[in-house]
Amino acid sequence: MNQLDYIKKFTNVVIDSGNIKYIKKYSPKDVTTNPSLILRESKSKHYYPLLMDAISYAKKKGGNLNSYIINANDKLLVNIGREILKIIDGRISIEIDVRLSFSYLDLIIRAKKIISLYNSYGIENNRILIKIAATWEGIQAAKFLEKSGINCNLTLIFSLVQAIACAESNVYLISPFVGRVNDWYIKNFKLNKNSKIDPGVKLVYKIFYFYQKYGYKTFVMGASFRNIDQIISIIGCDAITISPDFVNKLNNLKLKKIKNFIRVNLESKIKKNKLLEKEFRWKFNQNFMAVEKLSEGIRLFLRDQKKIDSFFLKKFKSG
Repeated sequence: MNQLDYIKKFTNVVIDSGNIKYIKKYSPKDVTTNPSLILRESKSKHYYPLLMDAISYAKKKGGNLNSYIINANDKLLVNIGREILKIIDGRISIEIDVRLSFSYLDLIIRAKKIISLYNSYGIENNRILIKIAATWEGIQAAKFLEKSGINCNLTLIFSLVQAIACAESNVYLISPFVGRVNDWYIKNFKLNKNSKIDPGVKLVYKIFYFYQKYGYKTFVMGASFRNIDQIISIIGCDAITISPDFVNKLNNLKLKKIKNFIRVNLESKIKKNKLLEKEFRWKFNQNFMAVEKLSEGIRLFLRDQKKIDSFFLKKFKSG
């Protein structure tokens, strides 16, 4: 047994990729994607027909240039999702345009549109997770969508207050970003990269124990890892989503059994409090790291989303 097989005994290992070759190779149950991954794979020969189909769909739908780009993007998400769902048994996480991260109504409308497109191809809601940035508006939109039978993955989680708000809203799954949290502390507090204290890992523990103590059903999926030790440190968490590179490294790593599992460690000492909007915004605003990293995360996804938009725009202008 290698390290990957050992981890799978306790934690669902999800692949964070849009690469069909790697997904076929490692056969995960579930897959996550984001604009950066889609941009990377959109240049491959395999995805070119999917891009052209999205363009054809958008042109047939008509409307102004903005409508064309929106429709092309939505159809591309569905096309890629359909291809991946052919080779996995579980779910795919599809990210909503981050430009809607602060618009409650627009997030709901876009999510329902994408789900409707999947449904038109015979794909049920239970195969899809709609990824939304964990802003207050995003969390409230997810709350509505969950009640409508559309499960969500709230991403860019950098604080306990975001996680609590998600759990209170009965969100299906959240993705705390382990590596990016640690990056911030290394940069701002000169934390040694080899330090045994990992703030990103600590955040996952805090969230997981809080959920366990108060019986929340929201799943915790660790994301954004920088090294193998971070991954191993949260074995016992509901899920982890990792790149094909990490999957390969773990697959070739000799077995190292873990003594302290996340499930059998400390209890949360944090009291349960229902969060109103003003309390959420105030508490979140006090966390400099979370504010900075959420903002940065949205900007980075937007950067890559704009590159995809540019591709569609060029194709539109070229006829």
